Parts: sequence; C-alpha cells; structure tokens
Amino acid sequence: MIAYPITKLYSVADFEAFIAQPENVRRNFELINGVIVEKAMPTEEHALITGIFTGELYIHARAKGTGLPGPEHRFRVPGDDQNVRQPDIVLIVEADSPVTTKGATERVPDFVVEVKSPDDTYDAMRQRAQYYGSIGVKMSVLVFPRPKIVEVYQPGKPSEVLTIEDSLDGGDVLPGFVLPIDRLFVTRRGGT
Repeated sequence: MIAYPITKLYSVADFEAFIAQPENVRRNFELINGVIVEKAMPTEEHALITGIFTGELYIHARAKGTGLPGPEHRFRVPGDDQNVRQPDIVLIVEADSPVTTKGATERVPDFVVEVKSPDDTYDAMRQRAQYYGSIGVKMSVLVFPRPKIVEVYQPGKPSEVLTIEDSLDGGDVLPGFVLPIDRLFVTRRGGT
C-alpha cells in the first residue's frame, strides 16, 4: 500500500472526488482514518487466490440463496466520514440487500477476505482484521500465500490459524461453507 503525504484528513466526499479524477479511475484507493491510501497492484498469485476464493464463495452462495461475493468491493460504515475500505473479497449474506451502483456501499459486510500482497506487512493485515471486527464484520479471513496459512478473525472469539491440512468452516456466518485451505494455494496444474 502507498499512503499519500498527509496534508489534511480527507472526508468521504473528498475521497470520492479524488478517485473520480481521470488519473485515478483505473487505480485502487482506500480511505483509512482520513488518509488516502493506494492499494498495490495484485500479483498473479494474489489474483489467482482471490479468484479461487471468490469462486468457492459464489458456488456456496448460489446453492444457499444468499448474497453473492464481490472482489474489490468498497464499503463504508454509515456515519463514518473517515473510512472507505476495499477488501479483496466482500460478502453481504442478505440476498435481498440492494446492489450499490455508485460510490461505496453504506453497509458493513458480513464476511471479508484479505490476501497478503508482497508489500503488505503481517501487522497491517492483522490491524485490518481488528478494524473489521470492531465495525461489525462477522468473519474476517486473512490469506498469507507464504507460508500458506489462513487466519480467521471473529469478534469475541480467539483468532484461528489454518494450514493446508485444515479447512475453513463458515460457522454461523456462512452455514455449510467449508473450504479446504490447500485449494487456495495452487499451481497452474491445480496442485498445491
């Protein structure tokens, strides 16, 4: 992530105007505590993991009749004028939730996934999970391509570390969703 020099704290309106500028339209930014931060361009590995995870969530959501997952989906907490976040994957479970067609969704998602990019730090990733839990996200999943682990965060519960020997269980958030962790870390031939 690239943080721009802090000359002032930006509001959501300032942020929306900034990302609408022609030079910023094809770039990914977040507003984090009033600071505009550019997300790094994903690597192929990052994109593959995000795609696989999104696909698994999509299959589950269609089968269960819940809301569908979205990659790089911006959201904000209603009333918070200092944050617009954009996790790698977002899922709002309620199937009848209206689809946002402009700007950030003004609703906290139920489930988010962040995949570590080469420039992310482990501490920064965990701070994101803490933030998501503090605003009401029911489950935050952090994927670390190297060393092939997944960390799961849920408010009021201890964090959980999963290896390629384990499976992610959606629990009360996504009943019936089970994802073997080794499916996320594949080669071009589909193996781990």
